[in-house]
Amino acid sequence: MPAVALPATGAWLAALAGSPLPGRRHEDWRFTDLAPLQSVAAEPWSGPDPFALAALPAGITRLEPAEAQQLRNQVLQATSSSGAWPVQLNQGASPRCLALRVSGAAGPLQLSIDAGAAPGLLALQLLLILEEGASLELLQHHSSSAANATSLLTVAQLGRGARLHLGVLAPGDSRASLLSHLAISQAPASALQLTTAVGGWALSRLEPRICQVAGAANTRLRALQLVDGQDLADTHSHVCFEGPDGELDQLHKVVADGAGRSVFNGAVQVPRKAQQTNAAQLSRTLLLSDRARVDTKPELEIVADDVKCAHGATVSRLQQSELFYLQSRGIGADQASKLLLRGYCDEVLRELPVAAAALNPLPLLLRERP
Repeated sequence: MPAVALPATGAWLAALAGSPLPGRRHEDWRFTDLAPLQSVAAEPWSGPDPFALAALPAGITRLEPAEAQQLRNQVLQATSSSGAWPVQLNQGASPRCLALRVSGAAGPLQLSIDAGAAPGLLALQLLLILEEGASLELLQHHSSSAANATSLLTVAQLGRGARLHLGVLAPGDSRASLLSHLAISQAPASALQLTTAVGGWALSRLEPRICQVAGAANTRLRALQLVDGQDLADTHSHVCFEGPDGELDQLHKVVADGAGRSVFNGAVQVPRKAQQTNAAQLSRTLLLSDRARVDTKPELEIVADDVKCAHGATVSRLQQSELFYLQSRGIGADQASKLLLRGYCDEVLRELPVAAAALNPLPLLLRERP
């Protein structure tokens, strides 16, 4: 029997998305090498559904399919996410879906998404409606142990006064890829805390897109990327204010070692109707290697004239004065470096949901053996 030719992964992914793979001519992708994604087997992931065993605490119920579709369409439109290539890929890959409604103060929820050793593309969608005044603490824990890819689309709609604490902890494998697009709309008086911590993937791309649909909401973003070896970690965030009195506090931190590469593009849109907006964005990078590379690009588009908006970017190394101080107290050079690194990372890691502490996130992200 003649061998059956399998489709090239790039062509297969383009067919799923309904459009060619983005390349260096696309501004949002010009620093993103998709080679790790294209090396994944051109087949759907064959493992068990990671959502199947999700234990839902009190206050959380499942949405009907029609409600889920309406929610997805509304939020993708509000956040201008519909045309994003990872979203098109996800929707074309027949994703497994978990659609939930949150009422009142719901208990904490943890979702473990392990691509394991199964080859291919694991496509998932998580859809959330937080009703007026509802609150939820949710941890997404991603992992992999082979040359596969995970595509997750998270869609959340926060009602008036709702509060969502969403954490993404993603320690990966040096052969695996992670594409995570988060589309979140916020009604007035709602509060979002999104904390992401990613490390160890051949390619990781996070795309948080948040829209305050009428302003007067609070958005707090905390992110940590750790890259080493040949890792590439890419974060493209976008926050839009569609009304006055909105607040944004964003901190993006990077640890770059080996020949790793980090990309951060943080876009903030403040149109004329978003008067009295208070937005702050800070990008901080810690370089541990002369071969590592970091590309940081803050974008503030401000049309309103009565606002407080600020941004900054710093690149530094471990401070010799701090290392000297610790060594003068009898701490070895290696241990002193680890202590300073932990302190740098803990500023973000401590803002993950409480459930993350039991996973000991920093050693996971650094791929340290127990």
